[in-house]
Amino acid sequence: MNENQKKILEELRALYPNPSSELDFTNPFETLVATILAAQCTDKRVNQVTPALFRDYPDPAAMAKADPEVIYGYVKSCGFKSKAANIVNASRKIVEDFGGKVPDTLEGLTSLPGVGRKTANVVLAFAFHVPAMPVDTHVFRVSNRLGLAEADTVEETERQLCALIPRADWCDAHHWMIFHGRRVCHSQKPDCEHCTLKPWCKAAHMDHMINPKLDVKQRAKEKKHAASAL
Repeated sequence: MNENQKKILEELRALYPNPSSELDFTNPFETLVATILAAQCTDKRVNQVTPALFRDYPDPAAMAKADPEVIYGYVKSCGFKSKAANIVNASRKIVEDFGGKVPDTLEGLTSLPGVGRKTANVVLAFAFHVPAMPVDTHVFRVSNRLGLAEADTVEETERQLCALIPRADWCDAHHWMIFHGRRVCHSQKPDCEHCTLKPWCKAAHMDHMINPKLDVKQRAKEKKHAASAL
């Protein structure tokens, strides 16, 4: 870890102390469903639809019996009709292959329909309290702009962040970068002028960040890997 990376992590910790997920969930099943719905959707929107969904379908056994078209009626505002089918099909596999309990391993989780590495890591981190580094589009963007990673893929970004950041901080660091991406380091117009990380940020001193419209390569990477960050 170089001095700039150390300063950036220290500042992120100070900016976002004691971070927690902005999704509402109370158990592994709710964590899984909410995370699937949150892909390319705001946490606020997901939190608006899940209370009724969890009331009527509180566990994998209940969800496994559901018609995906009916579930889509609950979650339509979260986009992508496939999310409803994935939730139902994942629940059926949980019932059939895992005794009705959400699996607590990366391999088990990624075997479920609609669950990629990012979603699996979120469930591991926040439902089972296993140190993990979920890399969504915010984490991918922010970590590579700041210079905490230098990678072209979500998987390589995850590997580099896990090598750089102490294991005990993985879950918190995931949230630090998400919050910073939502509030300051926006995709198309990062607020470099007011960013307290600017003195140590690799991208802030490059021409394409002074004129964010020229940040074509970075945005192309984000678009390319958005689907794999699920």
